[in-house]
Amino acid sequence: MTTQPKLILGSTSIYRRELLERLKIPFRVEAPDIDESPLENESPQKLVERLSVEKARSVASNNPGCLVIGSDQVAVHGGKIVGKPHTHEKAMQQLREANGQEIMLYTGLSLVNADTGEAQTEVIPFQVVFRKLTEQQLESYLLKEQPYHCAGSVKSEGLGIALLERFEGEDPNTLIGLPLIRLIRMLENFGIDVL
Repeated sequence: MTTQPKLILGSTSIYRRELLERLKIPFRVEAPDIDESPLENESPQKLVERLSVEKARSVASNNPGCLVIGSDQVAVHGGKIVGKPHTHEKAMQQLREANGQEIMLYTGLSLVNADTGEAQTEVIPFQVVFRKLTEQQLESYLLKEQPYHCAGSVKSEGLGIALLERFEGEDPNTLIGLPLIRLIRMLENFGIDVL
């Protein structure tokens, strides 16, 4: 009788962990140890693809017999990657620039077999359209939510949903950073049926 490989989420994000818990399969969490700096002239799509694989491989290298999930996400507006603001002032600047505009999110998702090195990797696009809001509304949101460690200052799993007019994509979980629909298919390809 063969045993099912253990599953590891290579991420420190509590939001990704909460999403993965929805699948009701056992897993543990381990932080990847990689440099997340973009390479020169690297596109947003290539960046998240590379980082999701590197995160998964970093954790897989110390965990034989496991399948490791790696994920990375960037927001893109005006052709530039929009990162985490870290300060109130930068968050306000990001929200002003996004106000009434469209932003693309790209999420890299990778599932690596630690024993064989085989990796399944995809980049999933997701479009977000911001509502047109007043300065007072933006300020109120920042004071209530304090999303200074969220890309683009949008904490969509919280009050940030009030900033959005609509979004388009195949899986709403992509907005939070872990596309479960694609992940389920990847897990099945490696012999794990969530049902």
